[in-house]
Amino acid sequence: MEGQSILLKNPVSHTLWRRIVRHKSIYLVASLSFIYFIIFKYVPIWNAQIAFRDFQALEGVTGSPWIGFKNFSDFVNSYYFWELIRNTVFYSLGKMLFSVPAAVFLAVALYECRVFWLRKTVQTMAYLPHFLSWVIMYAILLAILSPSNGILNDFIKVFGGEPISFMTDTKAFPWIVILSDTWKETGWSAIIFLAALMGIDPCLFEAAAVEGASAWQRVRYITLPAIKPVIVVVVLLKLGTVLDAGFNQIFMLYSLPVYSVADIIDTWIYRQGILEFRFGLATAVGLFKGVFGLLLLVGSNKLIKRYTGNGLY
Repeated sequence: MEGQSILLKNPVSHTLWRRIVRHKSIYLVASLSFIYFIIFKYVPIWNAQIAFRDFQALEGVTGSPWIGFKNFSDFVNSYYFWELIRNTVFYSLGKMLFSVPAAVFLAVALYECRVFWLRKTVQTMAYLPHFLSWVIMYAILLAILSPSNGILNDFIKVFGGEPISFMTDTKAFPWIVILSDTWKETGWSAIIFLAALMGIDPCLFEAAAVEGASAWQRVRYITLPAIKPVIVVVVLLKLGTVLDAGFNQIFMLYSLPVYSVADIIDTWIYRQGILEFRFGLATAVGLFKGVFGLLLLVGSNKLIKRYTGNGLY
């Protein structure tokens, strides 16, 4: 009775509660996402204090000695720090500069295609690489680029050239990383742009056709401006993770001869933090990446919003 009287006194709460009861199945499904983030994202924040401790497994998190910012200092002052930052940012920005335009182009091409079987075939073939692991992708790349029996080197030898070890060449390896990621993820990334294209009012295209606009003019003056906010959001989200250059890919493709151009923050963490059991250092670098990404996201959002009028928030 007391709870009911409170609801009657507060009509807003009463209305909200009735909506929750009415749509309880939807709220139940949505709650699964909240439970996931609480358990796997927010609860582990407590253990982030490992970054400020000399973590000893037997002593536990709170029992390990406090060392302040020593783990951060060790990372920043390490011999490979600037090399790691350079490689990580290069791969992140390189993938973004190639993958986003490629995904937009693919989405627009699929949207404009009027041949049903061709559109579905291209769409399926473009999506397929996303579902292949980097282990399989490495085998495919090796079959193409191997200096002994790779398809590309076979062509080079046919024309009288010397075979090239692309996977261990410091000049070729960065392009292999960027282009293979673009090949693998472009089809999947195009889904969000294709969904945005589906939301464009067809009347705009009908009016453009009546006015005699060409296909390129429709794309330039209707399609691209309509999905510009989505493009901005995607770019901003990618900028927020600029220090995540793709551990799985680099770890599968790199080798000792290309460490100077292939080693990124995540692979360095794996060797220094995990293999050598320096969990405090690994946690400190993770916090460093998170804070840097947050600052970059906020700054780039303000900058882009000032010049384009569109932003993440």
